Amino acid sequence: MKVLVANLGSTSFKYRLFDMRDERQLARGGVERIGADQSDSFVEAGGQRRESTVSAPDHGAAVQQCLRELTDPQLRCLASADEVSAIGFKAVHGGRVGGVGRVENDLLAAMEEMAKVAPAHNPPYVAAMRQVHEKLPHIPLVAAFETGFHLTNPPRLKHYAAPVEWAESFGVRRWGFHGASHRYVGQRTAELLGRDDLRVISCHLGGSSSVCAIRGGESVATSMGMSPQSGLPQNNRIGDFDPFALPVLMDRLGKTLDETLALLANECGLKGLSGSSGDVRDLADAAERGDERARLALDVYTTSVRHYLGAYLVELGGTDVIAFAGGIGENRADLRRAICGGLGELGVVLDEEKNAGAREEGPLHAEESRVQIWIVPTNEELIVARQTQQFLEQS
Repeated sequence: MKVLVANLGSTSFKYRLFDMRDERQLARGGVERIGADQSDSFVEAGGQRRESTVSAPDHGAAVQQCLRELTDPQLRCLASADEVSAIGFKAVHGGRVGGVGRVENDLLAAMEEMAKVAPAHNPPYVAAMRQVHEKLPHIPLVAAFETGFHLTNPPRLKHYAAPVEWAESFGVRRWGFHGASHRYVGQRTAELLGRDDLRVISCHLGGSSSVCAIRGGESVATSMGMSPQSGLPQNNRIGDFDPFALPVLMDRLGKTLDETLALLANECGLKGLSGSSGDVRDLADAAERGDERARLALDVYTTSVRHYLGAYLVELGGTDVIAFAGGIGENRADLRRAICGGLGELGVVLDEEKNAGAREEGPLHAEESRVQIWIVPTNEELIVARQTQQFLEQS
């Protein structure tokens, strides 16, 4: 079985092609600037990389373009497009439709119901899914939702302190996101340590960040709530925020509710705190030069990660592994040091030498540390491919 995994943006389509017999990645590629007069396409396979300018007026046309490239005899990925058993989508928020499902009218309607909660994700996904189905009706489309991994969270960690009817009727509850990444970390740490009963705190840290408590491969709690705008500060999204500040901002700024929400989603987070950038690389450089607002942004970020780390140490009754994934988690030794610093009494001791140069999968803990600390580069696309294969085999 060969599965094409799609990761969509409003004007982009990125993909990976897997042969599920051995979970080997056959190719990766994508199309940027979809809808422009000319779009940029690339594909990497068999040690080759090709770049070209193509016509891709919509996502359906972009997928067709990618399939044409993958069936090129010189790349040796596909003999024909019919070899693709399904296209799996790393979808974000399905609300009442969680887990994994075939892309059909009810699933798309459920995604549209949550469009205001995930405005940067759901609308482009719904539009693209419809376009792909129209252009390629013979290929099954499967959505694997980010919220699905967190369905195992107990009710006391799903509910806000609000009428239960709000959760049941309107979906006002903690859903959690980055499910594919946290699921991969849970599975991979079990493989690395040869145990299926691990307590893991997974730190997916990047442009969008979240922390997840995992026990025995299942999510117990996670930092994001009803929307991907919540939890940790993001690069330009505010994270956890008191809703009663909204009318104050609307009054003082002279903004409507939608305009104010747009500010919280696009001009806050690390970008808002620093007043310059939401990229931690820029902030670290600026902080080294004495920029106090850049230092404040980094300190707020690491403090928020430590807040959830402490909460999940209590929730799990301790932890066996702290795992770092994502662009920040994998590449920023300084932020890993700030997050893990001063936790020796809790059994968390970082090996400074291991941490300093680490960029790939491997342990970072000192010999005396009771808790293992690892970099675990995530593979969300492989998780979606596995979920798609399992769904098809059980359908």
